[in-house]
Amino acid sequence: MIEETSSRAADALMDNRGVSVSVELETGDPVGAFTIAVDGGPPVGRAEFVDPSGAEGERIFFHTEVDPAFGGRGLANLLLAEALAESISHGRTVVPLCPLFARHLERNGAEFVAAGGVFRVSTRADITLISRLTKPRT
Repeated sequence: MIEETSSRAADALMDNRGVSVSVELETGDPVGAFTIAVDGGPPVGRAEFVDPSGAEGERIFFHTEVDPAFGGRGLANLLLAEALAESISHGRTVVPLCPLFARHLERNGAEFVAAGGVFRVSTRADITLISRLTKPRT
């Protein structure tokens, strides 16, 4: 669905106001992100993740944010939906450390699994890993 550094072109995405949005995947080491832009502008939101080494096929989503100026437009939910769709299409196991992802999978986990998704509950080890990988270096 989403390819590295390119926005999804197949089904046009729209926010709650009917404005065109695009979601792109930015890979990084160690932190990657799905970003969302409105009407061809710069990114206004992101869902950050880590693909941990040693845990092949897992993706830990740990932080999602949208610029408050764009609040109420459904952008966080669009980010979440696109990230989960990409996880299904690439056979990734989702680890929802981010409260938005955790809440969504708590409520809609059966639907996600029925669509081919896999997820597991986050652990203390996941929290420790994210803390270590995202800690500012001095």
